[in-house]
Amino acid sequence: MTCVKVNELLSVAGQPDAAAFAAFAADGFAAVINARPDGEEPGQPGNTAEKASAAAAGLSYSFVPVKGSEITEADIFAFQAAMAQAKGPVVAHCKSGTRALTLHALGEVLDGRMKPGDVEAFGQNLGFDLAGARRFLEKRAGQAPHVKAFFEPRTCSVQYVVSDSKTKCCVIIDPVLDFDEMSGATATANADAILAHVESEGLTVEWILDTHPHADHFSAAHYLHEKTGAPTAIGTHVTDVQTLWKEIYNWPALKTDGSQWDRLFADGDTFEIGGLKARVMFSPGHTLASITYLIGDAAFVHDTMFTPDSGTARTDFPGGSAAALWQSIQAILSLPEETRLFSGHDYQPGGRHPRWESTVAAQKRANPHIAGIDEAAFVALRQARDRTLPKPKLMLHALQVNIRGGRLPEPEGNGRRYLKIPLDAL
Repeated sequence: MTCVKVNELLSVAGQPDAAAFAAFAADGFAAVINARPDGEEPGQPGNTAEKASAAAAGLSYSFVPVKGSEITEADIFAFQAAMAQAKGPVVAHCKSGTRALTLHALGEVLDGRMKPGDVEAFGQNLGFDLAGARRFLEKRAGQAPHVKAFFEPRTCSVQYVVSDSKTKCCVIIDPVLDFDEMSGATATANADAILAHVESEGLTVEWILDTHPHADHFSAAHYLHEKTGAPTAIGTHVTDVQTLWKEIYNWPALKTDGSQWDRLFADGDTFEIGGLKARVMFSPGHTLASITYLIGDAAFVHDTMFTPDSGTARTDFPGGSAAALWQSIQAILSLPEETRLFSGHDYQPGGRHPRWESTVAAQKRANPHIAGIDEAAFVALRQARDRTLPKPKLMLHALQVNIRGGRLPEPEGNGRRYLKIPLDAL
């Protein structure tokens, strides 16, 4: 194993063995970042073993696994976060050190400390080929729209601000309203962070979009509408969900015409975000009302499929269907293979960092719920998996307590508020 010093805080290395972790500590390192996915080759120690070796040596440890051709901004930001959290010098490794150095160099470019044209020479001076970093930057320069993600760790939800760089127009997709299921209190920290980003970037919000009624968090669409004046929208089949809920929750006063939103999108509907064209795809299966927003070269696929190492979405909610989800996934996979796919959740399998972006090609190649199986196998797999999953606390608590119409008392001085949650907050 070769260890190369990049600067006073970072060195990069090839795959270390267990004994190397004690040597890292003896050399003055405080932390290890593992940028290598498990299972790349026989005999590879893997995340669990490396975490244990780091702990035994008194080193902090972060798992930021990447494949060179599939690096995303989420990976770069996770690498930077791991560096920022370290209490001293860091050794970052993959198989050879190239991916670890790539993550560092790309972060330097995105933060403006390095010019894109200087990346390959930077790598060569350290003995690494960073042509992959150059290709990433060239590809990124041609992508539209620009996508800024906000990860909400309590429900592992991903919220998006999707903008046209030329006109500064944007939409907000699947914003989260903070909710404490124990007290019934709501807050707007996540939504306010989105508003702060919109303001700092000088963006104009044209739409506030939900992909479906969420079972694990409330939507902040109504709050953001009040703050921005932008119209709200969801899929037209939300009326089918409302009809189900009216009966399930014995809620005779519920309007089931979708009038809680400003617009209901049908399959094939189009709209514009500045100079960008957007199209709606009906994508049922997870819920009766789920839709995908196709904006430029990006598709916001909500809870149909997650990143390839995380499979697909549950289908056991009222109106869900594994067979319908399979058909929705096939429609999404018929898009061009380079289409960027942005998921609505990430549950961080293996303890890795949050990720939310993939491509059609990556899903076809690596998602175990998709690659190499047919519809019958998918339905059987999905239904078996669903039987092992607990119902979200929000569905059990909020729908049964808040939605029935009870209003809890206002708290005193804690900055939170108790609300009777409207249906457009689901």
